[in-house]
Amino acid sequence: MIVRFLLIACLTLANSAIVRGQVSGKADGVVRFATFNCSLYRDASGKLVGDLRKPNQPALKKVAEIIQRVNPDVLLLNEFDYDPSGEAARLLRENYLEQSQGGQAPVRYPHAFAAESNTGVDSGFDLNRDGKTGTPDDAFGFGRHPGQYGMLVLSKYPIDEVQLRTFQKFLWKDMPGALLPNDPKTSQPWYDEATTAGFRLSSKSHWDVPLKIGERTVHFLVCHPTPPVFDGAEDRNGARNHDEIRFWADYVSGADFIYDDSGKRGGLKPDDLFVIAGDLNADPQDGDSRDRPTVRLLEHPRIQDPQPKSVGGVEQAEKQAQMNAKHQGDPAHDTGDFGDRNVGNLRIDYVLPCRELSVESSGVFWPAADQAEFKLVDCSDHRLVWVDLKWGK
Repeated sequence: MIVRFLLIACLTLANSAIVRGQVSGKADGVVRFATFNCSLYRDASGKLVGDLRKPNQPALKKVAEIIQRVNPDVLLLNEFDYDPSGEAARLLRENYLEQSQGGQAPVRYPHAFAAESNTGVDSGFDLNRDGKTGTPDDAFGFGRHPGQYGMLVLSKYPIDEVQLRTFQKFLWKDMPGALLPNDPKTSQPWYDEATTAGFRLSSKSHWDVPLKIGERTVHFLVCHPTPPVFDGAEDRNGARNHDEIRFWADYVSGADFIYDDSGKRGGLKPDDLFVIAGDLNADPQDGDSRDRPTVRLLEHPRIQDPQPKSVGGVEQAEKQAQMNAKHQGDPAHDTGDFGDRNVGNLRIDYVLPCRELSVESSGVFWPAADQAEFKLVDCSDHRLVWVDLKWGK
């Protein structure tokens, strides 16, 4: 059985009111969803917990202040090391989010979810075919210890534990038309039969986290596909990134080939509400992704693209130039600040609601260089992305 924890505690209405309407500028009847690759990973197991016990870590304070300034109601954190005890999530909230950072109002999340990640879990196979096994590159997802680069969902709304689904162990081969890589020298499969039979699709995991908001349930669909680089001509990571992203397109279409870690089959129903979120490691127009997999989501008949923007993305693309000058995409939509010589800035972090939900506004937390908040963004090479959704009963 998958190891996971679900932290659910009840706050009083008075405590909940502290975080509503402060700083964020949200209108009444609006729910703010966000994703943030916060770069809170460490190279050794337990190291993040140790850092979170210290309440004055500069990078952690910046991460917390960004979250407080944006004040999401529902938040996915990517690259947050998985801790089966739940201590990391507790310490992040108590020592950082619930303490004022930079004069901002504290933010409280009474509900949290995290589960095992494939990162750092030894596959037993030689996945990169370098003649060795047991290396970080031979784990089901690249990692130096189990749970490195994991995920954490924080929410002001209750999580429906009964409907919650994880897809950590879904096998890549079980996706119809899977882009399993071939060896370009031989045109034969890159992975042998035994490896293919046991290879998991998710480099971290895919989660369907149902949230009870008023009288409605919305499925928060989160993941963090592998980067489509750090491989060879076989493009095994590019192929996997493509199919990890494709998974949600199939899931919201109700695909019956999908099964979760408890064995339940099928995807969403046609009338289920959902929001897809995460660092997808793929830009719709630029970068090294294979066959532009995010376009499959952005053009899906059930999904809408709020196209969040920032002034900082435009400013930095112009200032940094180099590869940025060659990009086709609008830099206002960029969410990641990467090496200007070879990669440039890209849109790789997304919050994509279903079309049944009405978008009020959206944005990327990337201030201009002359704004005081600009000093916060160096805590990560990603920017927090948020979308406001109108919410009735």
